[in-house]
Amino acid sequence: MTEHASHEITQRELRNDSGAIMRAVERGESFTITRNGTPVGRLIPLRRRTYVPREEVLAAFATAPVLDAERFRRDIDTVADQDPFRREW
Repeated sequence: MTEHASHEITQRELRNDSGAIMRAVERGESFTITRNGTPVGRLIPLRRRTYVPREEVLAAFATAPVLDAERFRRDIDTVADQDPFRREW
């Protein structure tokens, strides 16, 4: 694969060097694909989920306030003014 500082590649480069380009995308690089010198698309990496260890999650929520479920429901009902069991379609 020919390395370009701007990460602009031609349609032909994408076709001929797809394996190397896909590995570069996996490493976080992005590419603008051109046809006859005109940009026609972008190839960008998908954002991967970040694993957070269980201990960190528990520590983050350890200082969170305790939720009173009944009070929360009353507050929501007051603001939303709806009956969740009445269905009028």
